[in-house]
Amino acid sequence: MSSTLKSILIIIGILIIDQVLKIFVKTNMSLYEQNPVFGNWFIIHFVENRGMAFGMNLPGDYGKIILSMFRLVAIVAIAFYIRHLIKLDAHPGLLITLSMIMAGAIGNMIDSAFYGLIFNESTPYQVATMFPEGGGYDTFMHGRVVDMFYFPLISGVYPDWIPRLGGQSFVFFRPVFNIADASISVAVVILLIYQRKFFKHLDDKKEELAGSPTEAELE
Repeated sequence: MSSTLKSILIIIGILIIDQVLKIFVKTNMSLYEQNPVFGNWFIIHFVENRGMAFGMNLPGDYGKIILSMFRLVAIVAIAFYIRHLIKLDAHPGLLITLSMIMAGAIGNMIDSAFYGLIFNESTPYQVATMFPEGGGYDTFMHGRVVDMFYFPLISGVYPDWIPRLGGQSFVFFRPVFNIADASISVAVVILLIYQRKFFKHLDDKKEELAGSPTEAELE
């Protein structure tokens, strides 16, 4: 199987899982609904956010547009970089991780671009429907990203001696995320761990190409 086909299959596979799960949650759960999977430490918790991964946001409509444009530029840049790496016969691990990052960016971009058009509003009292008669809840590029994975592994109260936080409750891990977020995060961690191996392989390939005779020299 060619490297190009592998990258395409990885991207498509992650996107299918991401979008199927998001659509299922959006059309079967009301906003903020929770369904425990494993006790109190793994919960399907439906929330939506207007911005970045793990519920982070940029304020205002302009922030939303800026974030969407940044995602679009990043997707195009990663696509060209993957194409360049394939030509260089880069390490499979580097191609896989970059494909995972690209898939995650596309997954959340789909939510932002289209979910406002194809779904009506999710509320604590209403489950959304797909392609409603009255139209969607917002315009193009103003959709909200669907998140659902919640891992409150540890909960408790900060000790009184901690300034400002003493006596307040805390939860670890608090952010709610989706498959696209997880794909990006896992890929980044793998890149950080194996970056020397991946890029040494890439440097070696560049040296091989630089030392190879050109067509003119062969003639």
